[in-house]
Amino acid sequence: MEFICVILLVFAGITDSRADYFDVVGPSSVMTVSGEDVILPCSIKPNISAVNMRVQWFRFDLKGSIVHRYEDHKDINTDQLQSYRGRTQVFKEELEKGNTSLKLSRVQISDEGLYKCYIQSESWSDDIAVKVAVEAVGSVPVITVDGFDGSGGLHLQCESKGWNPKPDLVWLNSEGVTLTSESPDTHRDDTDGFSVKHKITVYNTDTKYYCRVRMNHHMMEAEIIPSSKMFHSWRSSVILISVAVVLCVIAGILITVFVWKQRELQRKKQRENQRIQREKQRIQSEDQRIQNEREPLRRTVESVTSVLRKFAVNVTLDADSAHPRLIVSHEGKQVRYEDKSHEGVKNEDTEQNNKFDYRLCVVGNEGFSSGCFYYEVQVKGADRWYVGVTRESAERKRLIDLNPQYGYWIVCLRDNSYYAGENLFRLSLSVKPERIGVFVDYEKGRVSFYDVKSMCHIHSFTDQSFTEKLYPVLSLGYISYNSPGPLIICSDLS
Repeated sequence: MEFICVILLVFAGITDSRADYFDVVGPSSVMTVSGEDVILPCSIKPNISAVNMRVQWFRFDLKGSIVHRYEDHKDINTDQLQSYRGRTQVFKEELEKGNTSLKLSRVQISDEGLYKCYIQSESWSDDIAVKVAVEAVGSVPVITVDGFDGSGGLHLQCESKGWNPKPDLVWLNSEGVTLTSESPDTHRDDTDGFSVKHKITVYNTDTKYYCRVRMNHHMMEAEIIPSSKMFHSWRSSVILISVAVVLCVIAGILITVFVWKQRELQRKKQRENQRIQREKQRIQSEDQRIQNEREPLRRTVESVTSVLRKFAVNVTLDADSAHPRLIVSHEGKQVRYEDKSHEGVKNEDTEQNNKFDYRLCVVGNEGFSSGCFYYEVQVKGADRWYVGVTRESAERKRLIDLNPQYGYWIVCLRDNSYYAGENLFRLSLSVKPERIGVFVDYEKGRVSFYDVKSMCHIHSFTDQSFTEKLYPVLSLGYISYNSPGPLIICSDLS
């Protein structure tokens, strides 16, 4: 009897250890029509509940921009692309069944692209890619008379807008014979789709001509019958309009030149005197302002810098913690990105040690558990960077946001905008920082960031509770990072 109980306990343990393992499944492509609603299928196999999981939909072709995010039992769409606001939802009543599909309302042509459905539990994650194709039927072709040539031909232009994918436009005569083999002029707009237009020259009157636009199984057609009156009226109109335009242009030029000369002679001297007087006043005001501001500003900057640098520490980077695509310099003061050939490959060593495997991060060798400390990082030349501190036990193996709730206190530059935390607060900086100062008061639970060159305060995390060692941390973002500039720990703080 005891042997049977042991067997049952072992089997239950194995079952529990596999409970969070799942596969994300769904179709590889979806076809929809502009203006309609569409469901992007995505679900978990086996059908376990996704209520407590993180569900994210991204756009691959827009650098991983967020389409929809569900986490902690609610929708969190603060970073959602503007064009998707109010148009996305997951079926919360279906999450219990493992259905994580996304409903996209009022489909637009700009919605066409490659999407990623990413599901993450506490111990497992998986994803699929879904290609969305949007079909749109454009407007009825419009035929206009676009001119007349010297050989007696009439120019006809046909145009139609709002198609997706690219349509074909052809001209046909009354017998259905194609009149030209030339390709139409096609223009693609990400929002409105394809516009096509094509010109032909006709010489026969009282004959029907067709303009036909075709895409897949959709077709639009317009027709026109040029009459002899149209040819004669167009010739007369061209002559009259040409004469009138020439006369108006000549008269306009003469009047404009006369008026301009008269006014210019009267105002030239007055403008010059006013300009000289304004310039004198501006120079005097600027000189006075510089004299008033220079000395107090210099003393203030020197004072703040000297106070912070009293707590300066010697920071070196721990190469053993760096993501496999980061290169740390021999002296441990610089880190840069290198695009290695083993992209996306994980080995057992990487999974078992303390290296970051999703974020391009590296931490310092030295940790601090009391008092105050300060260090500076040169970020000049990098178009994406994250600088701050992290607690010793912070997660390094999952794709998490670098925010205080996960043990990261940072400021960053990403997508040409500055943030406190990865997505907590957007910062408005008047000057692009080239050197970031990080100051930590462990006992007061405060982490502050400064623009060292101007000694301007950037942001502070206050009222934090620290119970373990804090380490400096630098990051270059995600694997797709391709900036030419490294991040450098500054040593000239004495």
